[in-house]
Amino acid sequence: MRHKNLQSLSLSLLPLLLPACGSSGLLTTVGPDYQTEPLKAAANWQAPQPVAHQGDPADLNRWWERFNDPVLNRFLAAAEQESASVADAAARIEKARANLVGADAALLPNIGSSIEAKRSSSSFGSDPFVWNQFPAGLQSSWEIDLFGGLARQEQAALSQLESKNAAWHDARVSVAAEVANAHLAYRYCEGQVQIVQADTESRRESARLSEIAGKAGFRAPGDIALANASAAEGNRTLLQQQAQCERSIKGIVAMTGLQETEVRKLLTGAPDRVAKLPSPPAFRIDSLPAQVLLQRPDIAAAERNVAEASANIGVELAKRFPKLSLSGNITPTLQSINGSALLLAETWAIGPTLSLPLFDAGKRAADVEAARAQYQAAASNFRSKVRTAVKEVEEALVRLDSASQRLPQGRNAVTGYRANFLAVRELYQVGLGNLIDVETSRRNVLSAEMALKEIEQERVSAWIALYRAAGGSWEQHEDARKAGPSSAAPNSGDPEKTDHVNHQTDFTGGKS
Repeated sequence: MRHKNLQSLSLSLLPLLLPACGSSGLLTTVGPDYQTEPLKAAANWQAPQPVAHQGDPADLNRWWERFNDPVLNRFLAAAEQESASVADAAARIEKARANLVGADAALLPNIGSSIEAKRSSSSFGSDPFVWNQFPAGLQSSWEIDLFGGLARQEQAALSQLESKNAAWHDARVSVAAEVANAHLAYRYCEGQVQIVQADTESRRESARLSEIAGKAGFRAPGDIALANASAAEGNRTLLQQQAQCERSIKGIVAMTGLQETEVRKLLTGAPDRVAKLPSPPAFRIDSLPAQVLLQRPDIAAAERNVAEASANIGVELAKRFPKLSLSGNITPTLQSINGSALLLAETWAIGPTLSLPLFDAGKRAADVEAARAQYQAAASNFRSKVRTAVKEVEEALVRLDSASQRLPQGRNAVTGYRANFLAVRELYQVGLGNLIDVETSRRNVLSAEMALKEIEQERVSAWIALYRAAGGSWEQHEDARKAGPSSAAPNSGDPEKTDHVNHQTDFTGGKS
């Protein structure tokens, strides 16, 4: 009979309580309903866009692969695997997943069980007797989401997970750009070494010829001393440049976690790539700034942080309203006294509890105001990141346009200075010039060649910066965008929270 009463009570409450399992409160959902606002960006880019007739915004998805550089691909994969920032971002995703599971669980009944064994002795003023008890209990509790506080908590947890997913992609894009720049810096350094080495050999040859001419009485001692000093200066510059390349290798080792011997073998294993700067494949960005900004994972993460802060306002507001919970337990107990036969005693209880917040000295109201302040801060941070993103894209476009325009001028300068140097040196060799003019002309050639190599390096670096500023290729796999670096547990069937295959996406557009 008691079981029938319990069942009848549960069935009578079920139609009332089922709405509390949804994504809104049973009575109402307090707090603001978040609406994504359009990005406040200019209608067009102010800086000139690169000329890329075959380019397409989708080309970012496989951009690194189209460098056709297996060494760079190896460095990128190793750096992502070893990056502390990527690992930290992945750990934050797992923490956000746990928060979301907890928020989902709070909407459902909590069920627990216990098994005990107790032996006690009592006298009650007469001979003592021994009492053996073996209770086995089943307990359940369920908070009914009257005012949507738990629903808002679930919304906040989901927004947090989406933010951490985007932050993970942002970390991967940042690592890719950082490693690519380090690889570029080494190749640039190799090119500088080649220029300085050729210049140093020329100085040494000039010094050798001056020594011979001096011994024959055709060169003054001052010219010989100047030629030797020039050769020494060339040697010093060469050693300095070689040391710079060595430091670049150390940096790549630190980023990738590879053994230095392997890094050196990769860098020098292909002679045709030594001192050759990467050739970045051209791409064009979308003409609408807002579309480009939406590709950036840091912007997506900041926007999701705003959504989380908005939901937290509802979480704090709900704490100022009554709370209804339903709890119950069933505890059958086997017991015996003084070794008698075991008897079964059953107890059960079920009922609602209504908690009313009466006086807290203004704490709940203060928490609501703090949540509103956090929302304003998150919204301000989002707008700031949008402005920063626009600046980064514009700066990358300016750098790329400037380097492209200066590149032919730099080549013309090298051609002119080299022709002048050859002419001046020829005059000196036939006795119609002086060594000071030769060395001045030599320095002009060296400066022009170094400047040209710097422009070439800057142009590649500008492409990498534009890739980074345009958001990289973080959305190349939709399932990776939703799931992050690992899979989640199955839950309510929401497409943003369903189980996904655990995988990592490499920087070349494939899966690893």
